[in-house]
Amino acid sequence: MKKTLLATSIMALTAMTSVSAMSEEKTVYLAAYGGSTETLFKEVIIPKWEEKSGAKVVYVSGNSTDTLAKLRAQEAAQEIDIAFIDDGPMTQAIQFGYCDTVKEDTYASLYDSARLKESKAVGIGVIATGLAYNAQMFAKNGWDAPTSWLDLADPKFKGKIAIPPITNGYGLHALIVAAKLNGGGEANIEPGLKFFEEKLDDNVLVYEPSSGKMSELFQNGEIAMSVWGSGRLKSLADTGFPGEFSYPKEGAVNLLIAACPVVNSDVPELAQDFLKFMVSPEMQKYFATEKGWGPVNKNVELSQDQIGALPVGPERVDTLINIDYTLVNPARGEWTKKWTRRIER
Repeated sequence: MKKTLLATSIMALTAMTSVSAMSEEKTVYLAAYGGSTETLFKEVIIPKWEEKSGAKVVYVSGNSTDTLAKLRAQEAAQEIDIAFIDDGPMTQAIQFGYCDTVKEDTYASLYDSARLKESKAVGIGVIATGLAYNAQMFAKNGWDAPTSWLDLADPKFKGKIAIPPITNGYGLHALIVAAKLNGGGEANIEPGLKFFEEKLDDNVLVYEPSSGKMSELFQNGEIAMSVWGSGRLKSLADTGFPGEFSYPKEGAVNLLIAACPVVNSDVPELAQDFLKFMVSPEMQKYFATEKGWGPVNKNVELSQDQIGALPVGPERVDTLINIDYTLVNPARGEWTKKWTRRIER
């Protein structure tokens, strides 16, 4: 009898050890942004999840366009298990069939806006595209803080503005807003291009795609204002730079950081668990305080100091402009050709 019990105990212990070993051997391939996001993931977030799950994470760095290109290249045999992509390219990833369905319980405590089409992706954080400016330079020149997108066209800012090109999400948002304010929109971008040509171009020092370079332009006093993200401005202001962020009266633009479990993953349960971990209150607070991403989880509590420029609260979130990427994505190539020929010559 004792031998039987001992044998049973040994078998149970062996099975537990085997399961643990199998879990430890499993690897999740995560494709996400580089820079400070990669640092935060590698130093804080991934170690927490690895300890919880027993699995390992391999971080594949790249911007949204890079990650979408990887998914397309690996279409026949996906190597990526989880993809972090901005909402515009994510719409394409879903359309191309690269994203699996997110488990329903992941959305339990989230705002409705965190659910992407057909529940194929989940929002991880909200960024507002608006007006970033050097408050010290504004005060020195006696300028009022910007309150409207149209302030970008004020002649006093000649050569003192930087806007990303439309190959960058912030620049794309600026063009669409310019079109909307002049009788157009996603279905008619011409008024936006014309506004840039006739009203904005003289004020733009450079169409700068790099966030690092944009920070340098601010710090060197070369620009007074830019079209930028609330999270980017927070990162710059955290260094001590006197930067402020304005939500234009017409509305800032909603940029949703999204993630999806990739189809045909060999670790689908781990991919789903990772996403659920990303939208937990603990991780959402990390993203808010360290990255400047507005929380998508309703249960996250932030102090007024922590909120700062983040898109938090109905007075900001409910006024965000949402872009119709079903119209934008098919037209974006043609827009880029026109932009290159007429604006960024």
